[in-house]
Amino acid sequence: MKIIKRILIVLLIIIAIPFILAIFISKDYKVEREITINKPQAEVFDYVSHLKNMDEYSVWMKDPNMKTEFTGDDGTKGFIYGWDGNDDVGEGELEITNIETNERIDMDLRFIRPFESEAKVYITTENSGGNSTNMHWVMQGTSSYPMNFMNLMMDNMIGKDLDANLHNIKSKLEKQ
Repeated sequence: MKIIKRILIVLLIIIAIPFILAIFISKDYKVEREITINKPQAEVFDYVSHLKNMDEYSVWMKDPNMKTEFTGDDGTKGFIYGWDGNDDVGEGELEITNIETNERIDMDLRFIRPFESEAKVYITTENSGGNSTNMHWVMQGTSSYPMNFMNLMMDNMIGKDLDANLHNIKSKLEKQ
């Protein structure tokens, strides 16, 4: 009986650790990555500001049967890219909230399923000399307690996907 009691105590401690740590972890997160693409700034910006192009480069588009819905004119303020897919991609929408032509696109990311969440996303492009463009991609948001414990892993989890997307964009545009 003492062994079972000790095992239960150890399990409770293990379960309690993330909840205790989450008290001290920031609720805000920010993940950012960048890459240099050997194409002119206007060409890079035009490609990434049209959200339908995500189907060509995004590692998040893992469901071949995913349903998409578009509202508005792609590449303009107010355009919404909506999706509903399997458990890997869930359901949500990405809305363009502001555009500074050839420089910055701001978006609101709203997840509906598998859990409700919101994030701010922006992409900037900057001429880095000649026909090269530095592209910077940022995702930031706030996680409520105790989900803010996941913020410790957010940079690694989202960052690797941002890196993959950036490299896919670079490869796609530099082949053209």
